[in-house]
Amino acid sequence: TPEQRDHMCATCHTKGGPITAGFTPGDRYFDHFDLTTLENPDFYPDGRDLGENYTYTLWMMSPCVKAGKLECMHCHTSSGRYRFKKEKFNDACMPCHEKHVKDPVAHTHHKPESEASKCISCHMPKTEFARMERSDHSMRPPMPAASIAFKSSNACNICHKDKDAGWADEYVRKWRTRDYQSPVIKISTLIEAGQKRDWNRLEEMLAYITSKDRDQVYAASVIRLLMTCNNEKKWPVLIKALNDSSPLVRSAAAEGLQNYLTPQSVEALLKAARDEYRLVRIRAASSLAAVPVEYIPEQQRKDFQSALNELKSSLMARPDDFGAHYNLGNYYMSLREYKKAAASFEIAIKLRPDAIVPYVNASMAYVNLGDKKKAEGSLRKALKIEPENAAANFNLGLLMAELGRMEEAEHALMTAFMTDPQMAPAAYNLCIILAKDRIAEAIGFCKKASEIRPDNPKFAYTLAFYLYQKDQKDE
Repeated sequence: TPEQRDHMCATCHTKGGPITAGFTPGDRYFDHFDLTTLENPDFYPDGRDLGENYTYTLWMMSPCVKAGKLECMHCHTSSGRYRFKKEKFNDACMPCHEKHVKDPVAHTHHKPESEASKCISCHMPKTEFARMERSDHSMRPPMPAASIAFKSSNACNICHKDKDAGWADEYVRKWRTRDYQSPVIKISTLIEAGQKRDWNRLEEMLAYITSKDRDQVYAASVIRLLMTCNNEKKWPVLIKALNDSSPLVRSAAAEGLQNYLTPQSVEALLKAARDEYRLVRIRAASSLAAVPVEYIPEQQRKDFQSALNELKSSLMARPDDFGAHYNLGNYYMSLREYKKAAASFEIAIKLRPDAIVPYVNASMAYVNLGDKKKAEGSLRKALKIEPENAAANFNLGLLMAELGRMEEAEHALMTAFMTDPQMAPAAYNLCIILAKDRIAEAIGFCKKASEIRPDNPKFAYTLAFYLYQKDQKDE
């Protein structure tokens, strides 16, 4: 079918992680792969390519594709060659856009023989990355307003390099009475806010996820960006999103529910563990992995165990990839099997000695095993690679405090907080360390922690405790 052919092409032309090694033509993409969306810094907030994204994410955003009118092999041969290179280049958009193909000038406002009267020049403009050209497969019209807002590229200024996006924006607004740019700008500003961890527009983000006209790529992106949001308003929306029509959105919601295990969320995740798509099942299993099997209703244990087995198998889909062993280590951490977790993290480190995250998580495994010397060694190796890494410094600060090396603890926690000013736990722990002999400074850090995380009662209580000690009883 057309969809099966698209999924076959997508296995290579995608930025996403495999969850099996067994895709065969005719299979469904989301039974074998995940898909990277706009939470990744290789995308501009409006979804245009910034780094290299291998086509499929943008393809899924294409109005033509979403309308069910287009498949890869309409424009390409099975080996990937483009079918419309010569004089009939606009036939690629037939028969759907026959009116514009027959009279391009009325649509393009450019001369019929010019590059701008080729459909793909404006709807699939080429940009360069790593000295290679790639076409924008979202096929959306030029959006200079997005260039103004997010510095992304637009077809007008790719050609008219001597003009700016404001100039181009005036023309597209004059030529098109319908403001086709504003819906994209609106959702893209929410993506940008999520990338900056600015939750002032949380209500709009949550409303978008469940809106009837949501785009699945944008919705999944918002859900993934909300992973760093601590506002409890998100939980009912994520639970609801487990029933979305898109397996991409359902899988993002299942992953987003990790660390939120209530009777309601567990029930919803157990249902997701029986989803028709493998990607959704393993993301649900990952979020449920910390639940002891005896807490799972007996009639659902078989499906739960089956999903856990699929999860474990998916983690080894690429045994030569450091990320596979890193994720397997995280799986063992959730099961509290710290020895296996440490072994997996060490394999990840061996495969990618320059990657920070396995060192940090290995240190946590060693702390749980009671081996603080190895934990410190792992963090020191991470900081040798990236001296200001927030996560490594934060964990080192906690470890040094536990070992009574307070000066080193303060320095590490201060570095973590300076690197990531949104890291409330770093500010909180600085408060605890400094309160002994620098209480005014300690109160300042506790205030910052409480401002960043007003939902955390521990931070508010600790702030009140030290304010009381300083005789600031009204505060």
